[in-house]
Amino acid sequence: MTSRPDLSSLIKSYDVRGIVGDTLTVDVARAIGAAFADAVVLPDGESEVVIGRDMRDSGPGLVAAVGDGLRDRGVDVIDIGLCSTDGLYHASGVLERPGVMVTASHNPAAYNGMKLCRSLARAVGENTGLGDVRSVAADYLADGIPLAPVRGRAVERDMLADYAAFLRSLVDLSANRPLRVVVDAANAMGGYTVPAVLGTGAGLPELPLEIIPLYFELDGTFPNHEANPLDPANLVDLQAAVREHGADIGLAFDGDADRCFAVDERGEVVPASAITALVGLRESARELDAGRTPTVIHNLISSRAVPEQLSAAGATAVRSRVGHSYIKAEMARLNAVFGGEHSAHFYFRDFFFADSGMLAAMHVLAALGSQDRPLSALLESHSPYAASGEINSTVEDVAAAIARVRTEFDHESIEVDEMDGVTLSHWHAEPRWWINIRASNTEPLLRLNCEAAEPHEMERVRDAALAAIRND
Repeated sequence: MTSRPDLSSLIKSYDVRGIVGDTLTVDVARAIGAAFADAVVLPDGESEVVIGRDMRDSGPGLVAAVGDGLRDRGVDVIDIGLCSTDGLYHASGVLERPGVMVTASHNPAAYNGMKLCRSLARAVGENTGLGDVRSVAADYLADGIPLAPVRGRAVERDMLADYAAFLRSLVDLSANRPLRVVVDAANAMGGYTVPAVLGTGAGLPELPLEIIPLYFELDGTFPNHEANPLDPANLVDLQAAVREHGADIGLAFDGDADRCFAVDERGEVVPASAITALVGLRESARELDAGRTPTVIHNLISSRAVPEQLSAAGATAVRSRVGHSYIKAEMARLNAVFGGEHSAHFYFRDFFFADSGMLAAMHVLAALGSQDRPLSALLESHSPYAASGEINSTVEDVAAAIARVRTEFDHESIEVDEMDGVTLSHWHAEPRWWINIRASNTEPLLRLNCEAAEPHEMERVRDAALAAIRND
């Protein structure tokens, strides 16, 4: 018996993420595949798993290893090859099978990882199976993987055209006014899916869209910039191209294309909360037209404009913790029609309660193309407040830093909420503002988000909170 490895730095709360050849090897991947079979797949009564991958060079080897682990335990494998993460969720949904997506999302080239789901794209997180996968995988690395009496089979299946047609069935863009759209795929999976969904690459009819591609060539070394649109530096090329081409909109996808960011016709970045409000109102209107009361989930970092506008439109707005496993669970529990996060993850009931950057982009294109105003004017009403964006600070003592922030604002009659980190709110009275401070799960960081009704008030509260966090 060999020593039992500690996989906590690799198999995290929501997914698997590590450096290839170091924390993530083919042996580890095989053990994770076998552990997924025994901790989730077989107990759920399933016998077949669908696997996909992004464009990273390490992907084929890791897919083979995960598949070997599953097959060792008697589980059959459907390999759908290259796909976006929402492409994997689509396959899990329509085939009604658990899934494994081999991807490191927006991480640099040295990384890879996995996102796991149950049948119908249901999330597998720390408390819904991933903790068990971690434990069993460690046992299998120490003691070996026990072989099932009959080894599972493997087949290949191309799902790209089905995925494209499925999304087209959810949002009709055919009657739009013509739009010029710049898309920055960052050499990642958007370069594979955009031609299929928004173009004619999957054999679907042409849409009234002129797509101007940036970095559509699949290259897991990311030769132009990282596939992380949350970093403003990675949007510079898109912003310049939108202005250069006089485009109506710019779209940027992350590495596995499950998130989408938008840039307006001026080259200005659109806040994710504005997209949450826009799409949430579209989906709510559809529910109301059908005689149903819509529910929309938003995480607690979203702009206060989101619940205000949804409630005014007749929807029920429900606040959630940050993180896809919480959002998906709330959506399923409440049968919510839509959910949005400040990180540009957007979730749809009609897409198996899963997130899809492409579907969010299609909703924005539909809203833009159905009227004559530019995107900046269309979205202006959805961003009425001043927001700081997420600001990270390195701290030695997280609890002490949070206590300093609470002391800093104690005299301002704040409301305190500890749903996720600590939220201090003065939104009930003038001047209206709120802040949220949350500790990172993996680093000695505090994350600050702040919003206020007026820019000068946001700056005051932001600066005071940062000074307290950093003990300046």
